[in-house]
Amino acid sequence: MINRIHKDHINIMQLLKVIENKIAMLKIDGSIDYQLLKSITDYLKSYADKYHHPMEDLIYAYYLKYRVVSDQVANRLEEDHQQLSDLTTELDDMLNMILLDAIIPKDIFIEKLETFVNKQKQHLSYEELSILPAIQASLTEDDWAHLSLQWKHKEYVDPLFGDSISDRFKNLSEHIYSNTVN
Repeated sequence: MINRIHKDHINIMQLLKVIENKIAMLKIDGSIDYQLLKSITDYLKSYADKYHHPMEDLIYAYYLKYRVVSDQVANRLEEDHQQLSDLTTELDDMLNMILLDAIIPKDIFIEKLETFVNKQKQHLSYEELSILPAIQASLTEDDWAHLSLQWKHKEYVDPLFGDSISDRFKNLSEHIYSNTVN
């Protein structure tokens, strides 16, 4: 389970790089593919919010139940996940408006994208440097076996980074692949 979370974090970082490239293009008045950004928010809403974060939450709740941590640490992950979900929905709503030809000032859109990327990076860094190492050091093989039995989704398929790419994410996948190969 922990390996899956690490792999998801690497994949999410690839998506954040795509967004950063689009921010750079917007700042020099270049044209961007808004549908590509929409695919990213769709992916995060359909995959990260439904599978990735719930897996982290399950592991973290188990960890908190059996380990002593401060209240500040105990509440931060859940709060981060809710804030990330809200930011993703806000960005997705803004992209929907843009795709319907609504006029959104460029500086407001760039600010929304930058806030989104920064918060995602802060969260991933927090998990990778603080939370996951503490969990790995603390949980036993029996703990992981118990968590595996509790995980209701078992082996779910990643529709973007998995073995079979969903039709709705093919363009995004091709974009990511073409920009990592070059």
